[in-house]
Formats: sequence, structure tokens, C-alpha cells
Amino acid sequence: MRIEDRKYDGLLKDCFWEYTFTPEDIIRMLSSGTIQEKQFLFEKILLNSTELLNDMALFNKDDLRILIEEYVVPRFNADYSKRRKNILEYYFFDLPLEIEELQWVS
Repeated sequence: MRIEDRKYDGLLKDCFWEYTFTPEDIIRMLSSGTIQEKQFLFEKILLNSTELLNDMALFNKDDLRILIEEYVVPRFNADYSKRRKNILEYYFFDLPLEIEELQWVS
């Protein structure tokens, strides 16, 4: 196993366990995949990653901005996915943190 493949091990295990993706498949989709492939990766990572911020940092920042803006929170697991989306907005783009229990109190 190559050293660069190790950072994808957890991602593949957490988010793509039901697929036969390789690190190269993920890298290709991140760098030159269609918008649908990137949306697929984004949603799987958003909902399943145990290393959310590290895994989302694999996306190009412009792509990530578009993916976050266009993401529609599903009815199923709405609170969970909305909170994780807000964490990404706050961390990557300095947008307001709406999760009350994570806000600083003065």
C-alpha cells in the first residue's frame, strides 16, 4: 500500500464500504469528475465520515462552496445533516455557526 493511499482508507471504510472504489477512483472523481460524481462523494462524506473536516478538505475549495450551497437537507436525518453542513460552512467559509451548543457564550 502506498503512503498516500492510507489517508483514503478511513474514507473508503466509513463512506464507501458498499462500493469497490479505490483511492484512485476517489481522486479522479474529486479532481476531474462530473458534478454528479462530486455531489455523490459530498453527500456520502457529509453523512458518514468520522473525519468530516479532513475528508471534506480533499475537495477543491470552489467545488466545495458550490456543493455546500446546492446541498438540500433531506427529510430523513434532517437535523444531523443540517448540523454537519453548518459545521462545514463555518469551518471552510466563516459563515455563521447556527448550532447553539457550539457557540461561545459571552
